[in-house]
Amino acid sequence: MAAPNTPAAKTERLLNLTMSLLSSRIPVPKQRIRRMVEAYQLVESDEAFDRMFERDKEDLRAMGIPLVTEDIGVFEDEQGYRIDQREYALPPVELAADERAVVGLASRAWAHATMAGTAATAWRKVAANDEVGEDPFVGLEPQLGGAEPAFEPLKDAVLSGTSVRFDYARPGTDGAAPRRVEPWYLTAWHGRWYLVGHDLDREATRVFRLSRITTAVTVTRDPITAAIPDDIDPVRMIAAIDGREPTRTPAVLRVRTDAGHWLRRRADLVEPVDEQWDRVHLQHSGLHAFASEIASHGPDVVVEEPAELRDAVIDRLRAVVEEHEGSVR
Repeated sequence: MAAPNTPAAKTERLLNLTMSLLSSRIPVPKQRIRRMVEAYQLVESDEAFDRMFERDKEDLRAMGIPLVTEDIGVFEDEQGYRIDQREYALPPVELAADERAVVGLASRAWAHATMAGTAATAWRKVAANDEVGEDPFVGLEPQLGGAEPAFEPLKDAVLSGTSVRFDYARPGTDGAAPRRVEPWYLTAWHGRWYLVGHDLDREATRVFRLSRITTAVTVTRDPITAAIPDDIDPVRMIAAIDGREPTRTPAVLRVRTDAGHWLRRRADLVEPVDEQWDRVHLQHSGLHAFASEIASHGPDVVVEEPAELRDAVIDRLRAVVEEHEGSVR
């Protein structure tokens, strides 16, 4: 049996690798790691395992996990791997009252996202040592997600790596036709949600606009069989179908040290400002979506350029405050 190649399987494999290395106080040789992590046991050849392990190491390091390589003293030619628990652990989080408010607001915004449980748990931990008699954000519930009925089942199918069935109306045709799809990505583009996946009947990659799905989505128990291409770019595929290429707009952000990791990963340049701040240069393809993303970071991210983006972030925060004030009157 070959190791599954789905986003959910990869996430589980990286998590198991991290936990295995954190649980050991000494460097672990590669072959022992292969025995410890279940997904590696399913890899058929040593060459395939070596390639997968090298990619996983780079992915962990790109996420900021301090994976180090060390020589094992008994055998001069053998190397081991470990994660230093002291470097891996976050320092105690101390938030001011306004910062706690932003975290609590963000946890509300995630209420319908895939990290809902994690967000709620994190907020309880943050607020546990504070004198919070009741939820300070009652009535304030900005939500992330699609309005289309197809959004939730497709999101679940992407996360679980299972195929789906639905009827789909192509533009310029009469009626709708049944489709069987292995879903890969759910992506927002110009205010609409799209599914990118493998069409089983056509044996090809296809893009589907959720608003054109005419029936309830049926999530099957059939696992994804087609490997997701390494070079696939959902946004560019959607833009090509939509007839518009994504416009990339440069932005300069001031990001607090040890914050905004996803912004840093997409950056063209990160330069230190002082002990507390870095300057992050990157590009975005949607003003309002990017403004909402920045606003979700609260005081940890400040827009330096362009002014249009800064104004959009301010408008987003002002709208949230006004919504909150209106709900508590």
